[in-house]
Amino acid sequence: QVCEKIKDKIHDKGLFMEQKEVAMDAVINSDQSIQTQLEEYLNFESPEVGTLKEGRVIEITDDSVFIDVGGKSEGRVPREEFAEEPHIGDAVQVYIEKTEATDGKLSISKQKADRSILRKELQEAYRNKTPVTGTISKMVNKSGYDVNLGANMIAFLPISQAAAQKVDKPESLLGVKSSFYIEKMVFDRKGNRDNIVINRRKYLEDTLEKNREAFFEDTNIGDVVKGSVKSFTSFGAFIDLGGFDGLLHINDMSWGHVTRPKDFVKKGQEIELKVIRLDPAEKRINLSLKHFTPDPWLEFEDKFQVNDIVKGHVTKITDFGAFVELSEGIEGLVHISEFSWVKKVSKPSDMVKIGDEVECMILGYDIQAGRVSLGLKQVTANPWDNIDERYPVGTRLTRKVVKLTNAGAFIELEEGIDGFLHVDDLSWTKRVRHPNSELEVGQELEVIVIECNPAEHRIRLGVKQLSDDPWKTFADAYRSGSVVEGEVTSITDFGIFVKVPGGIEGLIHKQNMVENREDNPDEVLKKFAVGDKVKAVVLDVNVKDKKTAFSIKDYKKRLQQEELSRYMSTKQEDSEGAYTLGDLMKNKASE
Repeated sequence: QVCEKIKDKIHDKGLFMEQKEVAMDAVINSDQSIQTQLEEYLNFESPEVGTLKEGRVIEITDDSVFIDVGGKSEGRVPREEFAEEPHIGDAVQVYIEKTEATDGKLSISKQKADRSILRKELQEAYRNKTPVTGTISKMVNKSGYDVNLGANMIAFLPISQAAAQKVDKPESLLGVKSSFYIEKMVFDRKGNRDNIVINRRKYLEDTLEKNREAFFEDTNIGDVVKGSVKSFTSFGAFIDLGGFDGLLHINDMSWGHVTRPKDFVKKGQEIELKVIRLDPAEKRINLSLKHFTPDPWLEFEDKFQVNDIVKGHVTKITDFGAFVELSEGIEGLVHISEFSWVKKVSKPSDMVKIGDEVECMILGYDIQAGRVSLGLKQVTANPWDNIDERYPVGTRLTRKVVKLTNAGAFIELEEGIDGFLHVDDLSWTKRVRHPNSELEVGQELEVIVIECNPAEHRIRLGVKQLSDDPWKTFADAYRSGSVVEGEVTSITDFGIFVKVPGGIEGLIHKQNMVENREDNPDEVLKKFAVGDKVKAVVLDVNVKDKKTAFSIKDYKKRLQQEELSRYMSTKQEDSEGAYTLGDLMKNKASE
């Protein structure tokens, strides 16, 4: 306190260095300790302009900070030159600008001291290739950023060197505090802006590589590590382990079937995982969530066997089937072909929904691959097993047409079981080119079972078989040489088709229309028209191939023979003598 009073007294009276002895004589001579302190005070060395000096904060006001640097008076520094809140007693480096300002106090600058100190640190970092810290503060024409290194020193960061990967949103880096390598540094002696270019990308890559190497050295398979979910792919999620990534594969998220990685982890989530694979050469790290629990497949055979009927819940539906969870971590696949014995399932979603509880049979399994084959239809009886008991050959029934094809029609016998009616089995006599000329979907139709094959899941039906084969009837009634009468149904270049009793159509070839060789068959053919009534002789009946042939020529020959026979019989009755062929020719000539 005495020293402080003496200091104030000396300042108030404007004492100079040459007045030291007078001032000391005026001090209380009896107190040697006070005298010693006074001597130290009066023997101070005046701070040198342009140098750095350490001082202590002695007073703080709203806008100023007063710092004692050992001079005749303390210096004042604006509070805005302090990046952090100052406190009484803090040691502070300042730059001596003037030893005597207009207000009688020292002129000092903390900012210039900070800048001078920072310059030396930057030069050393540049030489030694060590990182410096700064804050990305401003974008510069989309080519890069201004980075505040402190002490109002600004460096330029090219956008290509701003991050380890391409920056999709440049503004996202504003305000980021980070470390950088100095690529270029030129100080401006005139006080203009210094030219400093920095690189963040290389620092991040070096740091990442160091962290990765340390991870491989310090981590073993089975260790538990912490990380954050960085991004997703179709096959899993990448986990940030501290600047480098590990892969959490979709198959390592759960012992059961995983459809979407996002159902198990969220982006940005901090999680613990087990290391299950390390490959330093390829720099690959595989992580797992499911390995925190025992493998349920190890106990599969203790719980399940082939042909067991089990219950489960549908967890996923695909185009080829549905996945069913039998127990935690155990899922099986019901293939689309195993949904129904009789229904043609085109979409599994038509049969089951996610969350449905279903009963199914275990058809097979592969513990090594973690696969189970399940069947839904096997839980119910196969209707094809006794189909021949329900629909024996010869069964007559009336059912609905459900589908038409070029070859025939499908007739629904019962739910899921159709019989097939071939186009050739529609009529014995009619030539049906397409079933839609005779049938339509939804039509009720009487049919008869003509084939039942349970092994091949095939039932054939017929309509024409409901009645006797008219070809057989015709063949029995009209043998070769018989005379038939019919109606012309069509005319072709080679002859005419004639329908005879029983609905049978036969062909009269044009060569079988002329009696004499000199007659032109084509001219004779022109004389016929559809609907004409004709008589002919049956030449041939082929029941198997459903073909028959007639002849007008042979019919006319028959007529001539019959007429000849009648004529000869009449003459013999009228004449007493023998009657010869020559007599007949003479009579014909005279006639």
